[in-house]
Amino acid sequence: MKLPTLFKKPKVQNDQDVPRLTLEDVLAPAEIEVDFSYLRVDDHFFRTYFVSNYPRFVQLNWLEPLISFDHSLLISMFIYPSQSQGVLDELKRKVAEMEATIQTDLERGRAIDPAVEVALEDAKALQDQLVRGVERFFQFALYITVPARSLEELRNTSKLVESTLASLSITARQTTLQMEDGFKSTLPQGADLLNLTHNMDTTSLATTFPFASSELTANEGIMYGINEHNDSLIIFDRFSLENYNSVIFAKAGAGKSYLVKLEALRSLMFGTEIIVIDPEQEYLPLCQAVGGEFINFSASSPVKINPFDLPAKQIGMSAENQLGSKILSITAFLKLVLGALNAQESAILDRALKQTYQLKGITDDPKTQDKQPPLMEDLYKVLIGMEEGPAVELAARLERFIKGSLTGIFSAQSNIDLTNSFTVFSVRDLPDQLRPLSIHMILDYVWTKIRSRLKKRLLIVDEAWYLMRNQDSADFLVDMAKRARKYYLGLTTITQDVEDFLGSDRGKEIISNSSIQILLKQAPASIDLLAQVFDLSEGEQRLLMSEGVGEGIFFAGNTHVAMKVVASPREHQLITTNPAEILARQTG
Repeated sequence: MKLPTLFKKPKVQNDQDVPRLTLEDVLAPAEIEVDFSYLRVDDHFFRTYFVSNYPRFVQLNWLEPLISFDHSLLISMFIYPSQSQGVLDELKRKVAEMEATIQTDLERGRAIDPAVEVALEDAKALQDQLVRGVERFFQFALYITVPARSLEELRNTSKLVESTLASLSITARQTTLQMEDGFKSTLPQGADLLNLTHNMDTTSLATTFPFASSELTANEGIMYGINEHNDSLIIFDRFSLENYNSVIFAKAGAGKSYLVKLEALRSLMFGTEIIVIDPEQEYLPLCQAVGGEFINFSASSPVKINPFDLPAKQIGMSAENQLGSKILSITAFLKLVLGALNAQESAILDRALKQTYQLKGITDDPKTQDKQPPLMEDLYKVLIGMEEGPAVELAARLERFIKGSLTGIFSAQSNIDLTNSFTVFSVRDLPDQLRPLSIHMILDYVWTKIRSRLKKRLLIVDEAWYLMRNQDSADFLVDMAKRARKYYLGLTTITQDVEDFLGSDRGKEIISNSSIQILLKQAPASIDLLAQVFDLSEGEQRLLMSEGVGEGIFFAGNTHVAMKVVASPREHQLITTNPAEILARQTG
């Protein structure tokens, strides 16, 4: 007799016999709990509803309150075409039944049920349209799944969903004892496991198409404008995004400064410190109205900024890095002053800068860095003293700022401080050739102060194309955009010269480091480039070319909406730059 084998050597399987993971295996949750009124998948809860009855009359986009519900929902629609002949036969039978019911009530002297009369009228109208081929018939199913992170949240959100549906005259019921099938029916796999349908003709079905616009309405933040698609308020906190920067593109007169001043004014009311680089003195009335400090930087102005200023102890930096980073930043500024430098000149300038600070007793030792910083005049003397041909040449290029017509503009100790909550730097009264240098120097000074003390701030750089035309200034602005978040700073970059800004890699870097982008009215010559960078549809391109003043597209993260900027009468009075309005107010 053959003995049974208790232990068998496992059979070696071929690779083809080994079960392979499917996509479902990878996506499957660790556990599922099915209750009669909800479904738990891992640590999330779900409840599914099906629509059992619809309103008698509907209009286009009538489901918009559900589509734009202020909570994530899973919504599935299933549409099944029906054979017209079968529907006509069913309608004929229903019409006959309702007519018989009405006739019976008349014969017995009873009041006719109004609901039956209305249903008979609708059935005859639909029957006529089907016969003439005006309408077709469909079976329509609508399922809504409410997701939540807790049972309490599920109960509260479910009540809100039921209330919203009731306001639309929709009767919805939970898929009790079928929660798993209901949940699966609202997954993006096109499987209707409930098959709870309702008759619907072509016209009614068309109104269910989910036309809905994006919304940017948060519980905190400031109001930027009105959503032109649905008239909702665009309320947003830029400091809630991954970075706090924004870029604004618009043609002249499109309302970009109006928008920025409105944001600055409203942000100021919430305790945000505002710093503005103002090339055209457009922010003066607003600055005066809020008690700000207006600093007019010009050749004859008593206001001075020393490019060699060292900051106080900076956040997250060693004393050695402070001096090293300052030499790097002042080198970028001096390249604007001196022009292009070759390798030998760059090396000499770096050595001269270190010697200039050492003459004032300032070294990498943190104890020395609170001493009075050197001036550009000191650098000039150091270069002369080197007695090297390239050094003397650099000194000659620097001489007009020391002894020439531009004496004192960049070679004096700073006599200002950023203590006001609203500070505006104006460079309108400077010659055009000095504006880029001055804006760069002011930005470097502001950046030094910002890194010295952590505070919620907005830095507004109007007409940023002044900086983007020079490689070193563009590099400086990009570096600021990348590091601003660390110092609780939101950088706002504004320009009307789209080609100069977007035509460079540095301009695109600033955009990629700005969580908010705002496009107002554009010139036809710029629209193709903007469409390429921002992936605009044809409709959005036409919108930007036809918009009025203060209208455009607001991008925040992955959402964008059409926006109209609105201000109160008092705000408008403070921020308008319309010459006719300003003149009327001055002469009135």
